[in-house]
Amino acid sequence: MKKLVFALFLCVQIPTWNVWAQGSLDLEKALQIGLENNLQIKIAVQNVALREGDRKIGVGDLFMPQVDATYLRSFSTEDVEQKFINDPAPRQIDDAKTRNENFSIVGIYGFRPESMIVMRRLGQLSEISELEAKVAVENTVAGISTAYYRLILELQRYQVLKQTLRLSKARVDIAQAQYELGGAGKRDFLSAQVDYNGDSSLLLTQEEIILNARVNLNELMAVGPDYDYAVSDTIIISEPLQLEFLLENAFLENKQLLIAQRQKNVAFLQMKELQATRLPSLNLNASYLNNTLNSDAGFLIQNQRQGFNYGGNITVNLFNGLTLNRRIQNAKVQQKIQEYSLDQFQIQLQSDIQRAFNTYQKNRQLLLIEEKNYQVARENSSIALERFRLGIASYLEFRDAQVNLLSAENRLITSIYNIKEQEIELLRLSGKIFFENLADDFVPAQN
Repeated sequence: MKKLVFALFLCVQIPTWNVWAQGSLDLEKALQIGLENNLQIKIAVQNVALREGDRKIGVGDLFMPQVDATYLRSFSTEDVEQKFINDPAPRQIDDAKTRNENFSIVGIYGFRPESMIVMRRLGQLSEISELEAKVAVENTVAGISTAYYRLILELQRYQVLKQTLRLSKARVDIAQAQYELGGAGKRDFLSAQVDYNGDSSLLLTQEEIILNARVNLNELMAVGPDYDYAVSDTIIISEPLQLEFLLENAFLENKQLLIAQRQKNVAFLQMKELQATRLPSLNLNASYLNNTLNSDAGFLIQNQRQGFNYGGNITVNLFNGLTLNRRIQNAKVQQKIQEYSLDQFQIQLQSDIQRAFNTYQKNRQLLLIEEKNYQVARENSSIALERFRLGIASYLEFRDAQVNLLSAENRLITSIYNIKEQEIELLRLSGKIFFENLADDFVPAQN
């Protein structure tokens, strides 16, 4: 509990405005900014502090004695009429004053057999809150990483559309020149102009997509939507991931799985805690009393007492209407539910990893095909452009080659992005999402 939130404190050393001042943003800087500013992480950190506070309160309630000090001072003025056995004549005392001063210190200590189990349960709950904070960190890292690469993808698509528009402009120029020289009809020129306008529209739409992708990334980094910056223009694919490695690490480091395991432990401890309430509980008490009474009426005109009192008792519940038995039975049912939930999550985790790995593996295979297809489409487009310039090929042939190149480039960069997206998801599921496992150091600083 003495660890610091490593990355958050690291980010404090790098002011956010420096990133914008440099005009560039890489993934590591984006993660630093997001982890520093993200409100979900801040909420999770505060929840950890609350749970740790509950644990400390539990220590005080269960193992520390309760000591109360009381000081009382009272006054009274009364008209008193008294009759005594040996003196039947009434005695009248007007404005009889009574003064009472009382000071006491009372200490109570009770030990319940379930106290140790309660502390273990509170400890498990504290660990759960820490793991939930790490889940928030990992989800933020995954979200920012995916949004960052999505922005790169959309920028790459924009460059592809710009290249397509340049080809369309070249086609318009060629068709116009051929039309003006009488080598081609006006229909070819108009068709080229229509395709050019359509490509211009696609480029404008892509600009809107880029703006929104940038806003999405800024939102995850918890900065203003109008912040602008330059990002890398490439997506680098890591070395191939191994399914066995992912599954092994998932069962050791997946935070949601660790939470489910601790929830099962909590349910077990709750049952043990209820069973322990059947054992005898010990209560000890001690007090110091100093009391002074002064009275103008009565047999005692002054009474002063001071001294210590102490004692204890042992309490055993003999019968409570079978309520405890029912609560224990409910706790056993809850324990069984948590066991089933843990088993179900393990199956789900394996399935999620397998599905993501299947997609990841197929996309890597698809990438090899798309790379070859792109080379063919680019060569074919160059040939079609030259043939069209020489008047050998029709505008339909050139447009078909142009569309094929656009489609091949889009499929290629999309395939690269899909691989990266699945990498992020697989690393998140296996608990390895953050750089060099720094996500495991994300626990709040405790004062």
